[in-house]
Amino acid sequence: MDTNHKSTISIVCTSFFVFQLLFHFVSYWFSAKVSPGFNSLSFEKKIEWNSRIVSTCHSLVVGIFGLYIFLFDEATQADPLWGDPSLVKVNIAIASGYLMSDLLILILYWKIIGDKFFIIHHCAAIYAYFFVLRDGVLAYIGNFRLLAELSSPFVNQRWFFEVLKYPKFSKANVINGILMTLVFFFVRIATIPPMYGFMYSVYGTEPYERLGALIQFTWISTCLVLDVMNVMWMIKISKGCIKVISLIRQEKARNNLQNGKLD
Repeated sequence: MDTNHKSTISIVCTSFFVFQLLFHFVSYWFSAKVSPGFNSLSFEKKIEWNSRIVSTCHSLVVGIFGLYIFLFDEATQADPLWGDPSLVKVNIAIASGYLMSDLLILILYWKIIGDKFFIIHHCAAIYAYFFVLRDGVLAYIGNFRLLAELSSPFVNQRWFFEVLKYPKFSKANVINGILMTLVFFFVRIATIPPMYGFMYSVYGTEPYERLGALIQFTWISTCLVLDVMNVMWMIKISKGCIKVISLIRQEKARNNLQNGKLD
């Protein structure tokens, strides 16, 4: 095993143990300090709370790091199929460690936070990232997919507001809901056409053929699985956002009517 592979495995393992530490210890301490409502939550809610704290930390790290790589790392952009830039491998190794950590947590607390779609999502992503880390291929694509994590903090924040019983029409809740919908669309849905457009543009080329049938199948199949789930989640989020906006409009109309009668 060469030095690069040892380094990659070390990062994956470190990431795994750091996120386990965050879930089992740090989140309890931090959440109790910053949110008085945390201590009054049930055991089940605390488990999901800690899981979402870890998810948010992971999303901010790999999402922001991935965005920097996408915008400024020339080594990643130079050869999207066969480029093997070190920064991308670090980011994907961190993400892989998190995914394995979260899989373990989902299994340990299946009755509380178990979700078959998350299992499918995590397994598909780990399977795809394995080839990036082992063979040094499709690093650009792997990093591009990680940009989707930028939406997770808003999704988690929506749950935090809900469990803390923030009013549905409170300013913070509404702003977060709108941002969640917009960011989710831009990083998970709007990226679908360029991804498959790029896939079509390289199909049949020598670099693409050199990937081999297994990696080609992995690239296409995992993208399809993840994107189908992203579309399903987008539909659900959009319906919720439209419903809230509609209720706000009805409430305003009702208030205007009442004020008009008073005048």
